[in-house]
Amino acid sequence: MQSQKICHQKKCRAGLFAAAIFALLPATALHAQIGRGVRQVIVAQAANWNSNTATLQCWQRASSRDVWHAVFEKPFPVLLGKKGLAWGRGVFPVPRNGIPMKVEKDWKAPAGVFQLGSLFGYAATAPGGARWPYIQVGPWDAYVDDSGSPYYNQHVRIDPRKGVPPWFEKQRMRLGDAAYKWMLEIRHNQQPAAPGYGSAIFFHVRRGPDKPSAGCTTMAESDLVRLLRWVDPTASPHYVLLPKGDYSALRASWGLP
Repeated sequence: MQSQKICHQKKCRAGLFAAAIFALLPATALHAQIGRGVRQVIVAQAANWNSNTATLQCWQRASSRDVWHAVFEKPFPVLLGKKGLAWGRGVFPVPRNGIPMKVEKDWKAPAGVFQLGSLFGYAATAPGGARWPYIQVGPWDAYVDDSGSPYYNQHVRIDPRKGVPPWFEKQRMRLGDAAYKWMLEIRHNQQPAAPGYGSAIFFHVRRGPDKPSAGCTTMAESDLVRLLRWVDPTASPHYVLLPKGDYSALRASWGLP
């Protein structure tokens, strides 16, 4: 009982500290609201910026005037970057609270609010019931993480009849990897891409229940299937990833569930 009380006090202090930090920020850093047309939001909350695990819940509303409702009976666990989180480049300008921005190969998951991109995979089709347009990965698909490339942080499908560029082999999307059976693109650093600020961020199948990623949000295959069957392209779904204290501090100003 005493340990639970101490844990609760620590969480409260973390939330108050985050709120205090954000209260000192310029108003322009907090003038952001989730779009009125957004009717689906995926929310993952980590314990803190160093956490490589989080819990994920999906939320939906009928219109911008309605309240958010949780979709699943209870949140489910996900894995994040091996070294925790850093601010990503998403739809909102991020607060300057001393947390660094994500950079290439830092093993951190991007925090913030993000649109969703394409659904890729080496499986022949998307999961039954999924409504998201699907791109089956073939032998000539690449996703470029070379920050010096004009195709940085982009999916590219080359035409081998026109010649295979020298960069292709290192950038080729992996085939036959169970973790990449389906990959839903998280649009970090794409509006536009800034060289060196991180690339190739997806929702995909975890490699094990205790194996964090290089920066993606990963989960059990059954949970990924539930997520892919739920997301609706017409509902403008967004992904929110934040530590719990920061989520509490930003929730009202950003219009989050």
